[in-house]
Amino acid sequence: MHSAKSRQRAPDLTVEEIRKLALPLSTHILTGEGLLDRSISWTTVIHPEDDIASKSVQRGELILIAPLSNPPKAHSDTELIQWSANVEASAVVFCGLVSTTGLAEARSLKLPVLSLSDDGRIRDVEKTIISLLVNRKGQIERRGTQIYRQLTQISSRNEGMTELVAAMARLAKKTVIIQDKRLQAISYKLQPNLIGIWDDIEYFLKKQDNLPVELHDRHRVVELDPPVLMQALPVSNIARLVAPVVTKNVGRGYLSIIGLESDLDEVDQLICEHGAAACALEMAKQKAVNETEKRLRGTFLDRLLLGDVTQQEAIRQGDRFNHDMAQTHVAFVLTWSGANQPSLRRLETMVNSVIAGQDASALVWIREKEGEVVVFHATDQADPIDHSLDLANTFSLEVRRQHPQNRAAIGLGQVARDVNHWRASYRDAVQAKDLAERLHTDIPLFIGDLGVYQLILNLSDRERLSDFCENTLGALTEYDMRQNADLIKTLEAYFNCHGNLSQTAETLIVHRNTLLYRMNRINEIAGIDLNRPETRLALHLALTIRRLLAVA
Repeated sequence: MHSAKSRQRAPDLTVEEIRKLALPLSTHILTGEGLLDRSISWTTVIHPEDDIASKSVQRGELILIAPLSNPPKAHSDTELIQWSANVEASAVVFCGLVSTTGLAEARSLKLPVLSLSDDGRIRDVEKTIISLLVNRKGQIERRGTQIYRQLTQISSRNEGMTELVAAMARLAKKTVIIQDKRLQAISYKLQPNLIGIWDDIEYFLKKQDNLPVELHDRHRVVELDPPVLMQALPVSNIARLVAPVVTKNVGRGYLSIIGLESDLDEVDQLICEHGAAACALEMAKQKAVNETEKRLRGTFLDRLLLGDVTQQEAIRQGDRFNHDMAQTHVAFVLTWSGANQPSLRRLETMVNSVIAGQDASALVWIREKEGEVVVFHATDQADPIDHSLDLANTFSLEVRRQHPQNRAAIGLGQVARDVNHWRASYRDAVQAKDLAERLHTDIPLFIGDLGVYQLILNLSDRERLSDFCENTLGALTEYDMRQNADLIKTLEAYFNCHGNLSQTAETLIVHRNTLLYRMNRINEIAGIDLNRPETRLALHLALTIRRLLAVA
């Protein structure tokens, strides 16, 4: 014998659950958005020309108003709203538009009003709602298919990631964000209830350590089951559903649906799961387009470096790449130095990331055979070298940040005022890069600054060079070895920062007073006066010779 509890009917669905699971995906909420938690007992179709006074409906029904078929005898939308409120309906769904008067009446009666598109077949909608009321699981599966189909159609129409995210936000009525594999936001749609706390949420989402542990290995997220995870956020009662965006069995990004923890339901999980799959298609498509454009750009630029491109053709091709080829440019050449090198593609990705972050204008491509990444930077016309060196230093800092165990050698060529001089700028950049590799330095080297290096390298009397280095730096080197000090390192940082004490202290991560003490000790131990230009020149030359002798 069954207990009374086991014979009880399952809880009724709410208006919001009906909206998300059964009504057409294009349904709009016209009024009463805060009243969608009302329970639905059943659903009934009402025709505007019906004798509504004789209609018998249950309390809590969802009233579906059919399109007008006989306007002269039809009730107005205001009358239908009043009747629905009198019979204690939970909500009313119209086909098409509702008058301003009708909506005002609905607001005064606190009755939610929704609208289907004009071509919605009201009897099909009724069947879907009834199917949900009697077979929730089956309808949820069908709803998942509908959601996936709608989202992939957006991608097939080339409406882009922004529209995909907006569509998911409309379906879920929650904030949606898509991030790339480095957790940089690609696109997001923010709901009003999170505006005041979005900065805190976004800061949390950008930190790699805050990803659920199951998502840390991008090569194993394809095994995730279920594919959607729930994660509480460090803001009261706010949580997210997060799913990996997987292409070719590797995680390429993350889709999150964010809202009140109590409001995240199984439909949001469907949107997150199928939305991640749709985003994966969009990412794969965009990647294919980018790769094609990259190959075309690389072929053209290789021709340019061979001298096989006229100024006019270069300008026309630049228009295709949205790049002004007539601007002043400086060539950069970058390569990994040392053992256990990451891929050139990784170096290219970091370069592109820095360029995007600096809002710089540049053409970037990989020359696989030469083992290098080439950049032509549209630089500042008035101060081209310093402007390009600033960008190159940012490349070097980003490499250090992302790959602390690796270094990139970076060379910069002379300024190219027109396309005819790009080849020469590139050749200069290769020469500067080669010297950076020999010196094992990740400080970007500009070809115009390398005269002293080239002079030293051409001197054949290594003994005299070594004697000069010993006479100038010997006392400091001996002191460093004896006291385990850093005076040579301090001196190198001082020259790298062009004598700027504040920048030198920052580079060495020491207090300015500590740096001043070290500079005084350098003067005392070496018996020199760093204020004298000749002394600074000798020290700088000695440090340069010391590095060159170490790698020659």
